[in-house]
Amino acid sequence: MMGVPYPVHVLRVEVGTFVVMTTTQNWPEFAVNLSNVLALEAPPIAITFNEAPPAGVEAFDAPFPEPLPDGRTGRVPAGCAFWIESADKTFTTIAEDHGNCSVGSVVLGFKNFDEVVGNSDVAAMLETGWVTEDVVPQIPVITEKPGAVTYGPLTETPFDPDVVLIRVNGEQLMLLNDALPDMRLAGKPQCHIVALAKEQGVIAASLGCALSRVRSGMSAEEMTCAIPAARLGEVLAALITTAGADGQVASYAGEDALRFS
Repeated sequence: MMGVPYPVHVLRVEVGTFVVMTTTQNWPEFAVNLSNVLALEAPPIAITFNEAPPAGVEAFDAPFPEPLPDGRTGRVPAGCAFWIESADKTFTTIAEDHGNCSVGSVVLGFKNFDEVVGNSDVAAMLETGWVTEDVVPQIPVITEKPGAVTYGPLTETPFDPDVVLIRVNGEQLMLLNDALPDMRLAGKPQCHIVALAKEQGVIAASLGCALSRVRSGMSAEEMTCAIPAARLGEVLAALITTAGADGQVASYAGEDALRFS
């Protein structure tokens, strides 16, 4: 597995051209606790960058639409759509599956910018000023090209993930911001928070971006947060402490507000 090593032994088993990983943490328990403390509506998603498609994990197999004149097509409109698709099932993806979104393919390490600069979606972003050429080199990306990326509910991850991604509303983001003073708040492109979490060990939240919201189908109320999986225990501890303090203050505020009713 490509990613930050864990403080306990990880069993790595090679089967032909596939790599099988076993888990070293109680990820289902982490998932339940994270969902409970934040009152999440959508399940936490495990994202794992694999050296090769992992054995025993189904490949995402939606059909490819006809490619555009620039050759772009993919199994979904953009890689961020896999965050939604993986809410109830685990699957693995390869570069071609992500190919319809040029920026996402660059962020996830499948391609470099020179390979996509002539594509129509990149041209649209540059021509409208949605992003400028001087900003492009500053966008965080996965530095080592993956053989596959696996997505699925954290409750059923078959191996240690690199990143845990959650979809949050304003109140949940408030709690994250209070609990995690080093959390970075980012904008477009939304998918780059995954690269920040994996490559820099940064907890990163995004307000979303227009491109991602349309392509992924995320609701207007939703935002996202990417957590380095190796930091999830630390994040949970901070959230539990902060949620307790928030609860006490909210209880006081509720009682105080009764004077005005």
